[in-house]
Amino acid sequence: MFLPGALDGADLQKVEAAYNWMLEHPDETHVKFYPKEAATFLQATGYSADVPVFRSLLQETPVARICAELFGHGDRPGPVWYLGEQLFLKEGGAARRTPWHQDSSYLGFNGNKIAVVWITLDPVPAEACLEVIPGSHRGITFNGSMFHPDDDTIPLYAKSDLPRLPDIEANRSSWDIRSWPVTPGDVLIFHTACLHGGGATRPGHRRRTLTLRFFGDDVVWIERPKRTDRLAGQNRGDPSNAELIEDSRPVGEALARSPQFRQVYPLPRAGSGNL
Repeated sequence: MFLPGALDGADLQKVEAAYNWMLEHPDETHVKFYPKEAATFLQATGYSADVPVFRSLLQETPVARICAELFGHGDRPGPVWYLGEQLFLKEGGAARRTPWHQDSSYLGFNGNKIAVVWITLDPVPAEACLEVIPGSHRGITFNGSMFHPDDDTIPLYAKSDLPRLPDIEANRSSWDIRSWPVTPGDVLIFHTACLHGGGATRPGHRRRTLTLRFFGDDVVWIERPKRTDRLAGQNRGDPSNAELIEDSRPVGEALARSPQFRQVYPLPRAGSGNL
């Protein structure tokens, strides 16, 4: 879903403050993909709902309300919980594209009411923007991409019934790929099970993006194979990380019952221990 102009200047200031805070507080979740290449392709994840700049972003911009409308019934918005954030930075030369993948392959939960809100702080032409295959979240869940420099389809899980990712990039004409030229203020929203990837950036172009993940009341814990990739266990700041809670998550139970996730719409009453 492409929502042009969903955020105004004041909203974008809050997005940039949250992005900069995350960039200025590196931890083990800050990972440079393809480190042998000259260009920077940085990813970081976290769960910063208690950090003031993130609290302001979640409470004082329309992002959570937009998700509530997606998760609702008719004209009645649904409740929304915060799942965590993900930062991307591509700069310093020609940064390769983000491989095709589904976020759901890496996560130990699923449901219909999940939204990834993709926000850019820089103008991005369509060829360098996020690309999605609409409706793919209703289809096959593939094994995750290892983000291997030689083959984007090398599986994340060595032992899994999930089929290997198809080589979408080599057969683009066979897929319904959508992309948009975006400017700051535009928002892209997709389900974690949606096949998506990111275009390469050219020299002289910087792409700063922040994604915020939210979920509704139908999302439950599921089983996923144990991860063996180089990123396993590096997302300890993110409570959605399967490795963090692998031994304690109750399969089939609603995520909304998990105390580590903050409800962000409607805002709980004061003193409830939430946002």
